[in-house]
Amino acid sequence: MNFSKLKFLFLGLIFLPAASVYAQYGRTTNTNTNPFVQGDTSHRKTAKPLTDDQLLDTLRKRDEHKADSVVFTSKYIRVTNARLLNVSTQVIPLDTTLNNFENYSALYQPRSPKIGLGNLGLAYRDLLFEPRKSIGFDIGIHAFDAYLLRPEDVTYYRARTPFTNLYYVNGSLKEQLFGVTHTQNIKPNWNAGFDFNRIGSVGFYPRQKSDHLEAAVFTWYESKSKRYNLLGNLTFNNLKAPENGSILSDSIFKKSTGQVSTNSSLAKSSQPVRLNNSRDNYRNNSLYIKQIYYIGKTEGLNTPAGSSSSVVPTQRISHTFIYNTQQYKYLQDEADVYNVFPQHNTDTLFSRDSLHVQHIRNEFSYSFALRGNAVKFVRNELKLDLGLVHDYYNYNQWVRANGLVSTQNYQQKVQSNSFQDITLKARLGYNLSDRAGLDINLQQVTLGREFGDYFYNARLNVLLGNKIGSVIAEAYTQNNTVPLIYTSWRSSHYTFTNNDLNKQKTTGLSFNYLNEKLQLDAKAEYFLLGNYLYFAAANTSPDSAYSNNLQPRQAGGVISLLKLSLGKNFIYHNFHFDNFLVYQKTNNTDVLRTPEFYTYNSLYYNKKFFNVLSTSYGFAVRYNTKYLAQAYAPGIGQFYNNSNFAFANYPVIDLFVKGTLKRTNLFLKYTYANQGLQSKGYYTTVSPGASPASQVGYPMQDALLIFGVSWNFYN
Repeated sequence: MNFSKLKFLFLGLIFLPAASVYAQYGRTTNTNTNPFVQGDTSHRKTAKPLTDDQLLDTLRKRDEHKADSVVFTSKYIRVTNARLLNVSTQVIPLDTTLNNFENYSALYQPRSPKIGLGNLGLAYRDLLFEPRKSIGFDIGIHAFDAYLLRPEDVTYYRARTPFTNLYYVNGSLKEQLFGVTHTQNIKPNWNAGFDFNRIGSVGFYPRQKSDHLEAAVFTWYESKSKRYNLLGNLTFNNLKAPENGSILSDSIFKKSTGQVSTNSSLAKSSQPVRLNNSRDNYRNNSLYIKQIYYIGKTEGLNTPAGSSSSVVPTQRISHTFIYNTQQYKYLQDEADVYNVFPQHNTDTLFSRDSLHVQHIRNEFSYSFALRGNAVKFVRNELKLDLGLVHDYYNYNQWVRANGLVSTQNYQQKVQSNSFQDITLKARLGYNLSDRAGLDINLQQVTLGREFGDYFYNARLNVLLGNKIGSVIAEAYTQNNTVPLIYTSWRSSHYTFTNNDLNKQKTTGLSFNYLNEKLQLDAKAEYFLLGNYLYFAAANTSPDSAYSNNLQPRQAGGVISLLKLSLGKNFIYHNFHFDNFLVYQKTNNTDVLRTPEFYTYNSLYYNKKFFNVLSTSYGFAVRYNTKYLAQAYAPGIGQFYNNSNFAFANYPVIDLFVKGTLKRTNLFLKYTYANQGLQSKGYYTTVSPGASPASQVGYPMQDALLIFGVSWNFYN
């Protein structure tokens, strides 16, 4: 199937009926991490419908290019996504708050921290244990997932006025982000737009400049009868990240005192590195079309199409089509002088490794709901969803052929495969009342390469009272096929062939207590990991550099992990003290390398000036205890175990001030403000040249002054 032809066909379907439709982009790196913070500066007030006189005045003055008497705000914009529309046609207010606005980076979200190679846009891994709840075919490369814009992440809009958002972050050119969001309704029941986002971060050290582009074109159509919905989008991701193999110096941070030999930006930008002409390129493009039709009695049909009212169906049928192409490339035009790689299979100077994956998915689903007559607090609602998913995969892996001169880049195919999977889905939901509900989710691969994969989940929600709070109890178990990179992989520097690895089995139990009145969020999780997969390299000599000859490993027995999380916000007048703490305990710290304790604390003061400028200024502290560090393998994007030491760790303090002025949110942030007090810098990932005598790693970012702005335009 030709993706480019589908792309132009899809664009034509969206834009042919409209003279001009512009676009929108949802910011994926600025997520709301506080479950109790409201997401709309308009306080979620329902926008009043325009009167006939107001509507005529709006149209007349628009034609005359004069000022409109109707002042449009975020109250006229509603948003939704595919997940919300799976249940019913529901929309929520546009989030324009300052909550978490200063945490712009995908790597440093308070409740989902990550560690990496020292700059935004480079490879990373999760700092805390966060299991993947998915089944089916998996390549096994996830070091860039947080930067991707996926079809299911796209936000859809219901805009009573054209809406545009401009987003820009600049940290002295060391870190730069730019995004544009535009959307508008073609008709009251038809919206279209596009997303555009760029990350261009130079970093502090050589060969750290990331160059990422993520974009999407989308549309949402709802029929006048409100029974039919069409969601469609095209997503484009082109991620370019250099590999520098870390700096050569092993004394930039002295081991005992943490002092730095030189602290100038010029000196750091000229530090020699192990790789000078190697880079990754990851592309991920998708076409997504979802159609939903409501059958039978449907609540909310009497409201006008395109309104903000919810439509709750009793029966629903849907079809989802996804065409996705992925391309992983590692390109190298230099000799491996510093032994970053364990082997050179085809050429000692050049690498042209690539993996191409084509995925076509068709998903059919049917759901119905039985609702009894409500009596006082008794709701008595039963809902059943049934689904069938057909997945087709085709992948090809290539390497540079042997015996070529430097001007030739001919590749030879080293493996190819095509296969299909059939997955059955069922979801059962029962609500005894508006205070208690049970949800059961079952997924099973019944035919194909991943036969035997399953995901079973049960979730109980109970609202004990508005003052007492609510509890959520959840249990799940899943069985996963071993990812491709562990079983069959051949590239210029790594060859893995393992047919004796068993499916991974994960069981999880959790109990979550939420109390909005107390601003309290407490959660206890317990995991059992069977046949846990990871990468490791065994050291041959205690005095030599740590080995980089990593190989897939599977842990024997069962690894257990207890994870306790506590979120608590304190408010005293205008002072806010937000806290998030995590405690983790595992019975195998050598394999599962994650800190035992992590905390994020933010103290700030809210102040409104002249009744128009809302501000918050304060500081945030993040800290985690020592844990056994992991190394990183360039070329395949894998973090692996090879050392037996833990890096020294100190709190990192950020100072910030942020504010809202009418339609504009701004922040000024000084990251790592305490650099030079307890330490001059820190590592999180072991570098290729590390040894027991020289415990060094990839240096993390220095202190940096960062400015950010988000500017909304209506009409």
